[in-house]
Amino acid sequence: MTATTPGTDPSSLADSRYAVMRLLVTLALMTVGAAGMYVVPVVMTTVQAEFGVARADASLAYTLLMIGFGLGGMLMGRLADRFGVTVPLLIGASGLGFGYIAASMSGSIWTFTLVHGLMIGLLGSSATFAPLLADTSLWFVKRRGIAVAVCASGNYIGGAIWPPIVQHFTETVGWRQTYLGLGIFTFITMTALALMMRRRPPLAVASSTGGQSSGMSSARPFGMTPSRAQILLCIAGVACCTAMAMPQVHIVSYCTDLGYGAARGAEMLSLMLACGVVSRLVSGIICDRIGGLRTLLLGSTLQGIALVMFLPFDGLVSLYLIAALFGLFQGGIVPSYAIIVREYFEPKEAGARVGTVIMATMLGMALGGWMSGKVFDLTGSYHAAFINGIAWNLLNFSIAFFLLYRVHRARNLRTAAAAG
Repeated sequence: MTATTPGTDPSSLADSRYAVMRLLVTLALMTVGAAGMYVVPVVMTTVQAEFGVARADASLAYTLLMIGFGLGGMLMGRLADRFGVTVPLLIGASGLGFGYIAASMSGSIWTFTLVHGLMIGLLGSSATFAPLLADTSLWFVKRRGIAVAVCASGNYIGGAIWPPIVQHFTETVGWRQTYLGLGIFTFITMTALALMMRRRPPLAVASSTGGQSSGMSSARPFGMTPSRAQILLCIAGVACCTAMAMPQVHIVSYCTDLGYGAARGAEMLSLMLACGVVSRLVSGIICDRIGGLRTLLLGSTLQGIALVMFLPFDGLVSLYLIAALFGLFQGGIVPSYAIIVREYFEPKEAGARVGTVIMATMLGMALGGWMSGKVFDLTGSYHAAFINGIAWNLLNFSIAFFLLYRVHRARNLRTAAAAG
C-alpha cells in the first residue's frame, strides 16, 4: 500500500492537475535519460577508429547497454514499488552522470563497453523507462492509455533530440569532451527533476478486466498455460527488436559507408525517432480500438515493409524517406506488449509479466545491434544485415499471427457451443 496525504481521498488525485504536471516532469526525465540509448550509434565509427577495432566490437557497447537496461528495469521497478520512484531516479542520475564521465576517460574499447553496460545501462537509463511507466499508470485512470503513451514517447523524443546534438559536439570538440558534458548535464538535470517526484502515487483504482476483455480466461491466455504464453511473447519481443535495432543502431554507420557522412546519418536517426513519437501516440489510440494483439500484428507487418524498402533504395533522399516511414511504422510495437499482458493475463501478475516482456525486447535490441555489426564484418555490406533483420521480423509476425489465430479459434468454438 502506498503512502498518501492524511485526510485525502487517494482516488481524487488520479487524473488531477497535479497528475498532469507530474506527467510533464516524467516526460522530461525520460527524454534526458534516453540519451544513454542513442549516443553509441552516433559515436560508433569515431570510437571504432580511435581504438582500432572491428565494427562488431564497437557495437558491443550498445549490446551490453541494452542488456543492462533490460535487467536494470526489473531492479529499478522493485525499488520504485518499495521506496517510491524518486530513489531509482536518483540512482539513475548518478549512474548516467558518472557513467558518461567514466566513458570519456576510457583507455580501451573494453572499458568503454563495460561502463556502458554497468553504469549507463544497468544503473542509469533503466531508471527512466519501466519505473516511470509504472508510476504514470498509478496517477491516471480515465486517461491512463494516453498518459502512458505520452510517457513512453519521451524515449523517442530523446532519440530525436540527442543524435544531432551529440554529432555536432563530437565533430567540434570530440567524443570524449561530449561525453563529459553529457555527464555533468544529466546528473544535475535528472537530480533536480527527481526531487519533484517525491510524492507517492494514490492508491491504484482497479480497472483491468484481465482475460475477460478478450473473452478468454486469464488463467489460460490464448488457450495455453500462462508460462507458455509468456515464453511466446518474450520470443516475439526479442524477434521484433532484433529487427528494429538494425536501422536504429547502424543508420549512422550505414550512411558513413555510403559516403553521405555521419551527420546525415544522425539526422536520419533523429527523423526516425521523431516519427516514432507520432507512431507511439497513434498506436495508443489504435490499441484502444482494436486491442494490443492486432496492434502488434499491424506494427510487425509495417516494420517488415520498411526493412524491405532499405534493400533496393540507398539514395540520400530515399533513405530520409524510408527512415521516416520506419519510425512511423514501428513506434507502437513495444508498448503493445503491455496492453496484451493486461488483456490476456491475470491483472495481479501484470507488473511482473510486463517487466519480463520489456526485458526481452531490450535483449532483442542488444542482440540486433551486435548481430548487425557482426554480419557487416563477415560480408562487408549492410545488405545481408537488412535481410537478417527481415528474417527476425518474420518470426515476430508469425508469433503474433499464431496468437491471434488461437484467440479467433477459441471465440468461434465458444460461439458454436453457445449456438448448440
